[in-house]
Amino acid sequence: MPKDFLVTATPGAGKTTFALSLATWLRSKRAIDRVVVVVPTDHLRTQWADAAGRRGLVLDPALRNSSGPVRPDTQGYVTTYAQVAGHPMLHRARVEAKRSLVILDEIHHAGDSLSWGDAVSEAFAPAARRLCLTGTPFRTNPQERIPFIRYEETAEGDLASLADFEYGYRQALGDRVVRPVVFAAYTGTSRWVNSAGEVMSAALNDAGTKRREETAWRTALAPDGKWIPHVIAAADQRLTDLRRSGMPDAAVLMLATDQDSARAYARIVTQVTGSTPVVVVSDDPKSSKRIEAFNSGDDRWLIAVRQVSEGVDITRLAVCVWTTSYRTPLFFAQAVGRVVRARSPHETATVFLPAVRPLLALAAEMEEARNHVVRLPVGDSIDDALIERVSEPGLPEFTALDSEAEFAHVLHAGQAHTAARELDPQEEEFLGLPGLLTPEQTATLLAVRDAKLRKAVPMTIFDELEAVDDGGMWRDIEALRREVHAMVGQLAARTSREHAQVHVELRRAVPGPPSASAPLEILLARRDYLLGKVG
Repeated sequence: MPKDFLVTATPGAGKTTFALSLATWLRSKRAIDRVVVVVPTDHLRTQWADAAGRRGLVLDPALRNSSGPVRPDTQGYVTTYAQVAGHPMLHRARVEAKRSLVILDEIHHAGDSLSWGDAVSEAFAPAARRLCLTGTPFRTNPQERIPFIRYEETAEGDLASLADFEYGYRQALGDRVVRPVVFAAYTGTSRWVNSAGEVMSAALNDAGTKRREETAWRTALAPDGKWIPHVIAAADQRLTDLRRSGMPDAAVLMLATDQDSARAYARIVTQVTGSTPVVVVSDDPKSSKRIEAFNSGDDRWLIAVRQVSEGVDITRLAVCVWTTSYRTPLFFAQAVGRVVRARSPHETATVFLPAVRPLLALAAEMEEARNHVVRLPVGDSIDDALIERVSEPGLPEFTALDSEAEFAHVLHAGQAHTAARELDPQEEEFLGLPGLLTPEQTATLLAVRDAKLRKAVPMTIFDELEAVDDGGMWRDIEALRREVHAMVGQLAARTSREHAQVHVELRRAVPGPPSASAPLEILLARRDYLLGKVG
């Protein structure tokens, strides 16, 4: 084995199993005496230590920089990239003390900043062996080489990582290491008010321009629309099917963009399904314990904000609900990888996602062998820079009004499958067994279920909330907004001022939020004020 070895393997393929098997084999051959594992997050320390313990390898997951030497009753320890960067010479001394195998999990994190890469290089240069692992190949620029990685130059002048061994999703699927995954795409109509006070609407799968598609997408993800509860109900029904057909502990992973959305989604899950979800967010110190409890428990739903996208191994997760605006290849591969790890030949995974072009393109490429998909930023955290969001700078302000959801198609192996025909009750019962379905049958089943949901779900919690909001007359409210906007234009023309100046005067006279998001009573007061000026 060479001193440095890079393995690129699809998420869910078993990189941890491979690395620990290699570690025990090298120890048995007396090629190494110590194992050091470096991981991106604290939660993964315990996960790696538990996995090592099942193979008779004792790794200390609690060894801190201030803890002193490695305990003599262990074969090594698990640390994080941040800890290595905090005291690289300490870790260098530890690997110099004994012949060491250093396992660098998700090695692209060594490129999170120049200081991290320098620290990893300084700390582990004396190691006897170094095994680098990643779930996705990556590229970088010539000024930011990740230590211990071989590169080849691309046509664009970048450096692309060169793996010693690659194991893609298609190969893992053929070996039954991962579950087959189908993507259930949901379209629907979104309605919003733009910054000019105009009411806009668009279908997710036919929005026209990129900007309209992105705004329709963000509107669909708003917790107070109908798209979210509809898709939650569909995913929960899919989960019930899985639990009845041989996966009694199956669970749903719902991905949220931020903490506020996550908590709002949690309330909707409880109201729609009757199940209280487990919520884990990135800055909650109790998240690791919640993930561990969920892993060994029977809860149906897990809602996460940047906590269960990389390396976290919860094999009972089989359904993913993509209710986030993240849309990079790295995050997509890592997140979908949470639901594809196979335990038996008949298990399947389903990902519910908005029918928007960026996500459908990523889903279509799942089985493609992509050589270079991630470009590492210079000087930024990978979590912040690589997780590209729809709500990026430059998009216009808008106010989400409402959204509806409708099943569009199933995407499998890069092809879209729609419902073939209507089902009779006996066929529908048969098609409730996910492990037996073709993609066409899955599409037919989801379409039938969707039609039933559209009849059952519409008058739910959000229609009831609308009903108490001045009669739910959002169209009348939008007409009032347009009237206010028109009178602002008239007053601006009369007084030779900019529209913005008149809007400032109006908000001083009638305080409250901008007219694009103001409630009925404030709009009425502003109209009366303007009538006094232009009447």
